[in-house]
Amino acid sequence: MAMWNPWRGCKKCSDGCLNCYIHKGDAKRGIDTSEIVKTKDFYKPTDKLKNGNYKMKSGTVYMCFSTDFLIEEADEWRNECWSMIKERRDCTFLFLTKRIERFADCIPDDWGDGYENVVVCCTVENQKNADKKLSVFKDLPIKHKCITAQPLLEKMNIEPYLDGIELVVVGGESDKFARPLDYAWVLDIREQCIRKNVSFEFRQCGTHFIKDGKEYKLQTKDICKQAKKAGIDYKRNR
Repeated sequence: MAMWNPWRGCKKCSDGCLNCYIHKGDAKRGIDTSEIVKTKDFYKPTDKLKNGNYKMKSGTVYMCFSTDFLIEEADEWRNECWSMIKERRDCTFLFLTKRIERFADCIPDDWGDGYENVVVCCTVENQKNADKKLSVFKDLPIKHKCITAQPLLEKMNIEPYLDGIELVVVGGESDKFARPLDYAWVLDIREQCIRKNVSFEFRQCGTHFIKDGKEYKLQTKDICKQAKKAGIDYKRNR
């Protein structure tokens, strides 16, 4: 697994952005998150060793996890990224976006019905944004689609949008002022996924976690471990 952040910086654009870890981390370091700039890793996928081999090994590449691949300020750089993605067919590039409505305006001319080595994860957090974004997402020409409901802020019905989805990831918010996650919401989405035969993963509990009406406060180091202990992940039948 590799990380690739061709640019950094982001702007809050949705209800899930309130306690964004990127903004929190930048604030501590005195960095202006709203300034979107290219990084020294821009050409990371195609950088080569002296022997001509790629420095970045084959496999899954998590891209733009400190920004959004579809953010407007990166429009002038994105086509070059698509070219590198196309060149590295031995890698699978995965990115999350809160700006799925921009997708059709951000793809290369030869996109067709999608690149086989690109996984797009549409991020939603409440019913309002699920209906708005997933109604767009479901009709986009993308080979591999995932939904990320993290932070999950309320009970959501996403079942009408699950056709063609490979994976749904659910999790809570990690922050001193984190909004609570109710385990019942998690289980409800899991049942929706099982009915539609879509893989499901419970990624993290969140700092404030409600189960059977009782609220628990978890330490950040434990939120992923506790989610794993729940043992509710589901793998679709192929």
